[in-house]
Amino acid sequence: MLIFYHAPQSRSATTLWLLEELEVPYDMQIVDIRAEGGAPESYRAIQPHKKVPAIVHDGVTITERAAIAAYLADTYPKARLAPPVGDPRRGPYLSWLVYVDAVIDPCFVAKSQGWRYPSIGVSFGLFDDMVRHVENALTDYDYAAGDQFTAADVSLASAIHWGLNILPLLPERPVFRTYLDRVQARAGFQRFIAKS
Repeated sequence: MLIFYHAPQSRSATTLWLLEELEVPYDMQIVDIRAEGGAPESYRAIQPHKKVPAIVHDGVTITERAAIAAYLADTYPKARLAPPVGDPRRGPYLSWLVYVDAVIDPCFVAKSQGWRYPSIGVSFGLFDDMVRHVENALTDYDYAAGDQFTAADVSLASAIHWGLNILPLLPERPVFRTYLDRVQARAGFQRFIAKS
């Protein structure tokens, strides 16, 4: 049994898209993170900060988007969304999964809040360095880890979509739009949109 804890129009949308790419059954539980005081206090038993996403799979709780993505993609290898251990794409794939949460998200927050800081003063570095890195990577390859769509692309494309269309914080780059068009044409993305 797979239970998915989700709040619409939040970071957990990335996990919803991933679940639709995997085409596995799941039970979605909506968490009202926008209620006064946030999610119900009882939800701390699942996620200690009352944030989404979280999953419980066969009694095991997994939190944090990158961990959830890595876990699900490895648990359901039939979908081929994770390069296997020993594949040279495995390292870049894992790097991108973590990069979205550890670098892109904090850069977005810092930019949206107008924070000024030296690169050496924070673990995630500078916004402009992040933009350059993402642009260079997508200029060199069709997908985050090379020539094949993976769970890392779900995370990266979600971040680029938010950074261009929702916030917007990212500068317009043709390679960003081309990449989004490519990944959003997928059937899994279309199923995700239908459920959003």
